[in-house]
Amino acid sequence: MTRASLGHLAAALIRRERSRRRAVTGAIVALLVLGTGPVIAHHASRGGTDLLAGLDHVGALCLTALHLLLAPVHHGFHLLLLAGFGYALWDRCRALRRARQSLTALACSRAEPGDRFWDAAVAGELDPSHLRIVSDLPVPAFTIGLLRPLVYVAQDLAEELTEPELAAVLAHEGAHVARRDPLRLFGLRLLACTLFWIPALRRLAEDVADEFEIEADDRAATGRPLALATAILTLARRRSLSPLPGASLGFHHPDLLDRRVRRLVGEDAAPRSHVTRRSLVQAFAAVALVWVSSFVVLHPMPAAGTLGARPHCDHPAESVLAHLFCLEAAQGAVHCPHDADRTSHPHRLA
Repeated sequence: MTRASLGHLAAALIRRERSRRRAVTGAIVALLVLGTGPVIAHHASRGGTDLLAGLDHVGALCLTALHLLLAPVHHGFHLLLLAGFGYALWDRCRALRRARQSLTALACSRAEPGDRFWDAAVAGELDPSHLRIVSDLPVPAFTIGLLRPLVYVAQDLAEELTEPELAAVLAHEGAHVARRDPLRLFGLRLLACTLFWIPALRRLAEDVADEFEIEADDRAATGRPLALATAILTLARRRSLSPLPGASLGFHHPDLLDRRVRRLVGEDAAPRSHVTRRSLVQAFAAVALVWVSSFVVLHPMPAAGTLGARPHCDHPAESVLAHLFCLEAAQGAVHCPHDADRTSHPHRLA
């Protein structure tokens, strides 16, 4: 393959990945707006009830009965939103606490001018003051910290990797520091936990986390793509790979191994999403229920005793489901036939 064809392939990959990142970002924004907008906005737009005033039926469907059926669902979404926010705060605080406990147990040292880590950090454009060296670290490297992110690396990387490979690893972690990826991912997971009843949002957050790694690779690979590729393969052979501390981004990702290496050697590597068909169906169902329940709650209930109100569905002691459909209304009847006994039974549908 010629240099020109490699350049065209690389440009096509970059365009495709940028389009995918925009699509993932747009999907996250859409789910956030569609999942929370109707619950919140309907309280700020009380005038919307005027649009539905006097509309008792949509075909045979009784809006009053539907209002009574879905009002508890709408209020349930308020509770879900509050519960989700509380759960998200608890989950993120737990992640921070676990991260603090993990870091407290580490015996760290700093890079010194002239040693391999200092030189590799300078070559990788990582400020050496942000680097911490840990003996017996079970993972190769990770970046952690919301406001002042730090890079933790295993001390034995100096013997396991060549100088260009070590510089590439530190450049990768330095990209996370420069972009404040731990803080960005922390906020994204906070939102995903808040809307826990839309599982696709959490899966989209994991897609974004994958893209953070790819973008860090792109920055670290400048001038040394093969060094980064060999470093990824070398560190993938480690047998002891423990879970990362909470709220951190690590260098080694087994599920991204193939994509990362193939991209770095100039091959096409199609990204795989964490989003499943089941999660998409669940997201569609949840968003549809939010919108339908919010729209129906905008429908004003019949106001007994007012001149402008048209009496409707004043059934004494009968279930809501029994009057959800009114065939006479669908056939053009002016009044609901259940209103015949209104004078003797002036009770609302209960």
